[in-house]
Amino acid sequence: MGVDLRQVVAGILTITMFVMLGDMLKRDYIDNPEERFPGEARDVGFDSGNVMEKFSMKTNGPWMEESEALTPCWKKKADFDEIEDYKGFVTFSLTNGPEYHVSQISDAVVIARYLQATLVLPDIRGDRPGDERKFEDIYDVGKFINGLDGVVKVVRELPDSVSIRDFEVVRVPNRVSEAYIAEKIEPVFRSKGNIRVASYFPSVNMRKTPQKDGSDTLACLAMFDTLELKPEVNEVVDDMVARLKTLSHNSGGRFIAVDLRVDMLEKKGCNGGASATKSCYNAHEIALFLRKVGFGSGTVIYLTQSRWDESLDVLKDIFPKTYTKESVMPAEKKSRFLESEDSEFEKVIDYYLCSRSDVFVPAISGLFYANVAGRRIATGKTQILVPAEIPGTSSPITSHFSPYISKRNHMAHTCFC
Repeated sequence: MGVDLRQVVAGILTITMFVMLGDMLKRDYIDNPEERFPGEARDVGFDSGNVMEKFSMKTNGPWMEESEALTPCWKKKADFDEIEDYKGFVTFSLTNGPEYHVSQISDAVVIARYLQATLVLPDIRGDRPGDERKFEDIYDVGKFINGLDGVVKVVRELPDSVSIRDFEVVRVPNRVSEAYIAEKIEPVFRSKGNIRVASYFPSVNMRKTPQKDGSDTLACLAMFDTLELKPEVNEVVDDMVARLKTLSHNSGGRFIAVDLRVDMLEKKGCNGGASATKSCYNAHEIALFLRKVGFGSGTVIYLTQSRWDESLDVLKDIFPKTYTKESVMPAEKKSRFLESEDSEFEKVIDYYLCSRSDVFVPAISGLFYANVAGRRIATGKTQILVPAEIPGTSSPITSHFSPYISKRNHMAHTCFC
């Protein structure tokens, strides 16, 4: 029996049609997980036609290539003079979240080195009374001790012969100078023999200071070469970053992290109205800002808000692929890191995830923004955008680079070359 060429062609076309239909269904129902996450999309009257749609259609945003990771400029550990006779102990606690931890560690290390004292591994204290953790619950103890080997002696705990009740509490300003230590801290240490350091923060920025201090290189080492997450916690961050990159397949695996926490916005009064100098931006303002600088509606956005809040719906209306921790954290990890009513894990996850995103947008000014910027500068992830109210329909993305980047005025630029 002869083969009818027309029937063969018709069969091929039919099979091709079914394959294409299958691909369309896969894209709509499998590769678009925003349908399964919180936040119902609604039309809020945003005129997307007046925005830079050329970005969203082609690259889904004005993404930039990363810079090369920088090289540390501080002295090598071998360059520090060896301390032969240690004279007492310095204790301290880590408080208020990871953005404060790096600064508190830097101050304690600088003080201990200047006093030639032994540094005791800190504990971690949360916001609520009695909320305490061991350092090793979150951070890598070996990395911390090895990072300071030959520079400052570190012990895990005080010897039994030394009582914490005999320690004098000394309040010190963040980024403490050698002159301050000599005048305010050393006399107390010589008198009491041991001290407990408590840092306070006259400023929450990390701009370079015009004057040089003898402790600058040690402060750099302490801030950037001692603190790492313990492997178990770091694995959660890795999993979440991988998940966000998978969701971002339409933009080459790139995503934006926005430090936007509803409770902080409420405390700062950012949920409505305009002011001459804004220090924070709400969800609607962030959405308009990102669209007007060129990011398309398919852009994946991660928020530091832990659980969905209805005030975020307006952001999801414009950017449907907007997620919080509850959406992208592996299910088997939630009982330990999300549902334990302990925000300390959530804070460190946000801090390190924002340090690794392709773009970082601080909706809230403060030390979180400043110290995340420092980590990003060190690793070449310099696309940090400071929000602004844009009166027109578009604005060049280069107009919104963080001054920490555009003016190179972050202290990290004194630590890395």
